[in-house]
Parts: sequence; C-alpha cells; structure tokens
Amino acid sequence: MRLSQMLFVTLRDDPADAEIPSHKLLLRAGYIRRIGSGIYAYLPLMWRVLQKVSQIVREEMNATGAQECLLPQLQPSELWKESGRWDTYTKAEGIMFSLIDRREQQLGLGPTHEEVITTVARDMIRSYRQLPLHLYQIQTKFRDEIRPRFGLMRGREFIMKDGYSFHVDEESLKKTYQDMYQAYSNMLRRSGLAFRAVEADSGAIGGSGSTEFMVLADAGEDEVLYTEDGKYAANVEKAVSLPADAEISAFTTFEKLETPGTDTIEKVCDFLKCSPTQVVKNVLYQTVYDNGLTVLVLVNIRGDQEVNEVKLQNELTKLADKFGAKTVLSLSVPTNEIIATWAATSLPLGYIAPDLGDDYIAGSKQVNSKFVRLVDKTAVELKNFVTGANESNFHVVGANWGEQFKLPELVVDIRKAKVGDRSLHDSNQTLKTARGIEVGHIFQLGTKYSQAMNATYTSEQGEEKPLVMGCYGVGVSRLAQSAVEQSYDKDGIIWPVAIAPYHAIISIPNVNDTQQVEIAEKLYTELNKAGVETLLDDRNERAGVKFKDADLIGIPFRIVTGRAIANGKVEVVKRANRESQEIVIDEVVNILQQWIKEAVER
Repeated sequence: MRLSQMLFVTLRDDPADAEIPSHKLLLRAGYIRRIGSGIYAYLPLMWRVLQKVSQIVREEMNATGAQECLLPQLQPSELWKESGRWDTYTKAEGIMFSLIDRREQQLGLGPTHEEVITTVARDMIRSYRQLPLHLYQIQTKFRDEIRPRFGLMRGREFIMKDGYSFHVDEESLKKTYQDMYQAYSNMLRRSGLAFRAVEADSGAIGGSGSTEFMVLADAGEDEVLYTEDGKYAANVEKAVSLPADAEISAFTTFEKLETPGTDTIEKVCDFLKCSPTQVVKNVLYQTVYDNGLTVLVLVNIRGDQEVNEVKLQNELTKLADKFGAKTVLSLSVPTNEIIATWAATSLPLGYIAPDLGDDYIAGSKQVNSKFVRLVDKTAVELKNFVTGANESNFHVVGANWGEQFKLPELVVDIRKAKVGDRSLHDSNQTLKTARGIEVGHIFQLGTKYSQAMNATYTSEQGEEKPLVMGCYGVGVSRLAQSAVEQSYDKDGIIWPVAIAPYHAIISIPNVNDTQQVEIAEKLYTELNKAGVETLLDDRNERAGVKFKDADLIGIPFRIVTGRAIANGKVEVVKRANRESQEIVIDEVVNILQQWIKEAVER
C-alpha cells in the first residue's frame, strides 16, 4: 500500500481523553477513531492487525477440531430468562443493552452467547454419538459499561472469539478444557506477547474451574498474585494463600473494657497494645437478591485481613435458594442512611460483636429478619481474642468461640490473599504481584445452562442427560491493544512481527530524487511479491516527518533509500531495538524474509 493513497492521519499530541499509553498511541498513530463513548472505528491499519489476530485465533481453534459458525447479535429475552441471567445482566451487572421491538418483544444485544448456543444444541443434539461438539465464532459483542475507558480495553462494542463445547461427561469436558488451555497459550505466544495463565473467578458466566490468560503490562486493570517457582498464579479475586501466623493473645481472662474512640482496628490495637491478629473484626454487608429481598450479612474475620467481596458474593450466591432467589443483584457495605431503612434500633457501628442480635433488624417483606452469619477461617482458631462489645466505646478481651460467642455454622474462605503471604503449595514460596490485562478466559460450565434450558442428549444406555458444557473466550480487539500496552517506547508503538499491520515500510527521504524513487519502487514490488507485506511512504514530506511516522505506527522494519544507495545499499532499521545496518539492495528481500520467519517462529 502507498501511504499517499491511504487513509493515514497522525496526531502530534496525545488526545485529552486517552489515559493509558496504548490508547494514546492508537489514536495518535491513526489506528482507531473515537465515535462515541466506548465506541471506536477501526481504521485500515487497525483492521489489518485485527485480521491477523483473528487468523491466529482461527488457526489454533481449527487445529483442535472446533467448527466456526456465526450466531445472532440480537437475542430474545426469553432465552436469558430461561437461564436465569436476564436480571443479572440487565439489573445486577447492568451490562446488557436491552430494547423493545415494534411487536413489543424484549430483546438484548449479545454480550455473550451461552443462551443462544444452548438453544442450538437443545434443538439439534439428540444422541451421545454427536458428542463432543465444539462451535466457535468471531463476533462483535456489546456491553453497556458504566465507565468506558482505555480505548479498546473497556469499550461498549468490541470483537471477541467465543467458543462453546458440549460433552457427555466431565472427563470429556476436561480434555477439551486442556486443549483450549494449550490453544490459548499458542495464540498469545504466536502473537508475540508475554503472558501468564492464572486461576480465576467465573463471575456471572458461572461454572466451576476457570482460567484467565493475562498479558503482562503495568497498566493492567487486574492484579495477578504468583509464586516465582511458576507453580501458582491467580487473579487476586480468586487467589488463596496462608496468612501470617496470629500472635498469642496477652489477655487470659474475659473482660469488658471501655475503649473510647476506638471504632477502627488500628485505633483499638493502639489503645489495647495488641496485635490486629488477635482481633475478630465484624463487618456488616447488605445483599440484594434477584427476587427483591434484602439480606443482611455479618462476617467475622481476623483483624489484619480484608474481605474478598468476590469470594463473599460467591458464597452468598450459593445461599440464593434458601431465600427463594437465583442470584445476587448487589453486595455492599451499607451506609448510615441505608441502615436507617431497616434497623429496628441504632447499631453500635465500629463496636459490633460476633453475636449482634437479629432483633436489630426490622424485618419486612423486603428485608430478611435474620443476619446471615459467616466466619472466615482466619478467625476460627483465635484464642482469647479481642472484639466488639455491641456497645459504643466498649470492647471485650480474652474472648473465645464456644464460650462467650457461638461459632457461626458457615465457615468459609473469604479473605483477600495479598503480596507476601505464603503459598499453599509450598510455604517457602511467597506471593508476588504483577499487573495484567485479561485477554482470554476459559470456563468449565458443567450443566448450569443445559439444566436451566433443558438441553439434553440420549446416553448410550438410553437415558436423557443434561449436556456438559465448556465456554472459551478471547478478546480479539483487546488483545491487539494489549500488545501495544506491552511494547512501546517514547516514539511510538513496537508491534510484534506476527500481528503488525505491515512487516516493512520503505521511506523515501526525497521523492524528487529519481534514483531513490526507482529503488524504492523496485523493492516495494519485490517485497510484496515475496510475501513481505510492505508500505511505501511516497508522500511529499520531509524525511524527518516520515521517520517519525514510521516509528509512531510501529512497523517492524524500516527501509530507507537514502545516501547508502550510492554504494548499492539501503539502510534497514529494526523498530524493536533501533538496530540499523546497510544491506545490499539485491539481498534485502531474502534477509527480511529470514528475519520475519525467525520473529514469527520465536
């Protein structure tokens, strides 16, 4: 492609609304253009990158035996109501665009396609002989993000590969899951990205095991905790670890003490000269289920630990049936104003004890009349601990479970693992931290959707059984931007060769120099004919402008038909490391072919 004929406009300054380097660079280099909040046009250079990423994804998926299809973006609400996710996606998370058509039918723009693919499977899969089956698509998705940001990282419209597999049993599912683990690793490796596969929370998709594939970058929104031996890595939402050992309490007898102005762990520890590891902290939460019921939750956890609210929400979701509901719509620490709407009497906030009475709740049809009580494992083993006294400005010391306080029946792991904690698999390994950008996620769904939507098959024994499912997603447009976030410098983008829009760019320093133009044209023709995708910068611009633009757009190899042509050579510059060398003109094609091959196979 000749740059003079291309839609190519670069910006000198960073756009005001761009926050992270990759977003700034993609806008400045003319790859994308903002159309609205979280909505971007993919311009010619960007579309070539996306096509290359899609092709890598497609090749790796096809190699596993998965079959490509295309599913509708417009989805009837009835399907989502069958699975029980309509309220979750339109109310709780609120990320689905929903609309009413002229026939007064409610529809949604697909943020994901579990319901649609399960409907297809329900209608078409009859026998175990048709299984396993794996279908995938590369499709535009829609999500109504509250705060779209970072360009293609968190947009309201984006390109994604999503795949769904169907099986007779968990064993078959796990085989495909492992195939996808390898395929996703191959995709990222082939795209030239440094990444880490980590244990993850399944979120609203559901299911049991799940793995996220994180591209490592300082601007990543996700925190990854890992061990240096390479045997453990997890998203902080999912991570588990061994907490620091609790100190032995100095309080040997139970006593109620006046502790004025000590409504935080730090203050009470300063006042009582004790360690936060000797304190049972009691945290009040409010959760709303999809049937409209508000349930109050009291969590007991060791004073030096924090509640992982993702883990807590998962535990509360398990209890949904108990309250005649299917899922949690929201979870929050209630404000004083919200507490006033359900409290029967004033709560001793900051001084709550593990046995805070249910009579503090003014029960109604909208509010459950009893606290759900959960205790984190870190608090269970504490002896002679310090905790609140259910009276403002008072604490108790020397308390014990089974004596002064009844241990809650629900013992759970809802603590937030943190840097420096010991690993479960090897206590000599401590957790380190890194930032990551989630570009892929694979799930073992099990029968969550097939049971809800009655998608069954006939087994070899003639029994009707629910299909066992897996789900596998890759953010194609997100992966492309994450490559920029991982690899850039002060002058612009440094694309990995495998997904760069072009392999090389020929810069003609002086378009009025006939010899420079002739050599550039010759190389341009020969390189493209040999499979080296090449841009020709034939614009009537100063050489400095052309070099700056070549650096900004990040093409891996720059060929300059400048002074070196007097010696039968051209200058070739590697964008990644600035390495420059003069190469005999007739050898340029072969050398670039070799460099590209080495870079792609690395």
